[in-house]
Amino acid sequence: MWFIFALLTALAWGGADLFYKKGTDPKDKFSHLKIVVMVGLVMGIHGTLYMFLKGIQFDPMDMVLYLPVSALYILSMAIGYIGLRYLELSIASPVQNSSGAITTILLFIFFTHSLSALEIISIIIITLGVIGLAVFEKQLEKQVLQAKPKTIDTKYTIGFMAIIFPILYALIDGLGTFADAVYLDELSLIGEDAALLAYEFTFFICAVVAFVYLKAIKKVKFNIFKERDKTSAAILETIGQFFYVFAMSSNAIIAAPIIASYSIFSVLLSRVFLKEKLTKKQYGVIIVVIVGIALLGIADEL
Repeated sequence: MWFIFALLTALAWGGADLFYKKGTDPKDKFSHLKIVVMVGLVMGIHGTLYMFLKGIQFDPMDMVLYLPVSALYILSMAIGYIGLRYLELSIASPVQNSSGAITTILLFIFFTHSLSALEIISIIIITLGVIGLAVFEKQLEKQVLQAKPKTIDTKYTIGFMAIIFPILYALIDGLGTFADAVYLDELSLIGEDAALLAYEFTFFICAVVAFVYLKAIKKVKFNIFKERDKTSAAILETIGQFFYVFAMSSNAIIAAPIIASYSIFSVLLSRVFLKEKLTKKQYGVIIVVIVGIALLGIADEL
């Protein structure tokens, strides 16, 4: 089932990425905090309902135990939300999509794993495909910007700002996924339900802090009931998180690159729902990554 869970995670997070982009205002310097509020709110609601419906006895100390993982994830996501404001000129977008490869490499270094040749080839195909897609997207973006240079605010042309967020996201998210693999799969320090609830309740606390900061300190106008795109992204993010925990607890080293390919689903969903046109190169890379994912599924059955 880990393979199905990994695919569902990638699909959900691909959809979330779509709504993150739609719901981000480049002119709003608090946009990332508003997303944190919405994601934390939805996760808090889901965690509470999940706990009561399943009759789980949640131990608050699990939040402390799981805090290193939660902190890395939440920090990387917040950085990613900030980076969305600079996404239009992010020349390092391929780096951001390499977090799954970082996780796989770390697991290979620190833990003993026996992977078949088919699994290794599939992981390489998926990773290179995801990076390749990001490279082609960057090339198209550059062409658009060269055609309409005056339509872009000059602050988004700062190379450092364009580079630093994807790099930080990839490194921190890769470390977070590695830590998660250690907690859930390699050492089994915590159960799936406990990890899910610990993460969601920790995110909810961060959301409360961010909300108080926005409303009480910065006096920002923010109505959570009018944030449709951010709410949609938060719901899909939470759905993906639910499946993610179970995927990582079973086969983390292989699940990580599949989940990291969510950008492929984001592009496909953009084509379907936003009617964005894709180039032949993009279609080719998408097919390659899908083949890689299919090969992993086959390898799991052998």
